[in-house]
Amino acid sequence: MYTARDYSSLIGLEGFSDTLLRNHFTLYQGYVNNTNKLSDTLKTMLTEGKTATPEYAELKRRFGFEYNGMRLHEYYFSNLGTSAPLSESNKLYQAISAEFGSYQLWEADFKATAAMRGIGWVVLYKDSQTGRLFNQWINEHETGHLAGLSPILVIDVFEHAFITDYGLKRADYISAFIKNTNWAEAEKRFKA
Repeated sequence: MYTARDYSSLIGLEGFSDTLLRNHFTLYQGYVNNTNKLSDTLKTMLTEGKTATPEYAELKRRFGFEYNGMRLHEYYFSNLGTSAPLSESNKLYQAISAEFGSYQLWEADFKATAAMRGIGWVVLYKDSQTGRLFNQWINEHETGHLAGLSPILVIDVFEHAFITDYGLKRADYISAFIKNTNWAEAEKRFKA
């Protein structure tokens, strides 16, 4: 059974209204609830021998959407918060610079990827086998993940993440996100 995490410490974060954050927390709670409901329903269907049904198949497919919606929101909220800029001496900064040519080029690519038309997520991933870093567009919650890669930094670019505060000015939201990135959390993920 999954329990929604408490991200109320983000209330008051510069560039994110309390209304936007509270609405976003409620949406996240829905993903947690639906993940639990689907998990229970699928387990019941399995024990009742109903795995060869179209209903089971569709719920199995839906589970990835709800679970990833839950987990991506947890990554997103956890990598928000006031933090010092990423230091040039930081290993994550150095890896970003090595992969993209400079931190500034990485940020330009991350922002450009997040500004693309559509709904979804952008994730800075680390390939655990090679150490390479990638900015990747995720469509919906379950489509576009690179297999075997670990999320380092996650931004939600569904309209609910910004439209209350920024209207259609997605670029302003992306800048607020970068300004409020909790680099200590991103580095912790990078080192893991």
